[in-house]
Amino acid sequence: MTNLAMMMFEPGNGFGLWMFLSIGAVALFVVFIPLTSWIDSQRKEREAFYKAETVRRLTESSGEGAKAAIELMREQDRMERRKKSEGMKIGGLINIAVGVGLMVFLRYLVKEEPVFLCGLIPGLIGVALLTYALFLAPKAE
Repeated sequence: MTNLAMMMFEPGNGFGLWMFLSIGAVALFVVFIPLTSWIDSQRKEREAFYKAETVRRLTESSGEGAKAAIELMREQDRMERRKKSEGMKIGGLINIAVGVGLMVFLRYLVKEEPVFLCGLIPGLIGVALLTYALFLAPKAE
């Protein structure tokens, strides 16, 4: 039995490597990714339910409860917008840094051709993200 297993993993025989990679690919794309996305959707659904339940209870409690519920919803909306804006700013800075690094790397790697200009692609994407986040995005009140 061990001879058969060793034969599959011999350097000249690629079957063992093929089997290992195919099982890994199936495990990743058929089991792990759908499972994690399902778990994430369940978490988001549960959070939305708890949020709706809290707001419902606040509005049913009294006149002050309704005002508190509206203020809570507004604050959550402001925080969500701020978080999205900060994420876009960080994403823009990271893209600019990747673009500059790629330009430097390609400039010293290939000196005869101007392939270093490929670094402008992520750099300009970063500039666009920063421009939108700083100037064009709706401001959080």
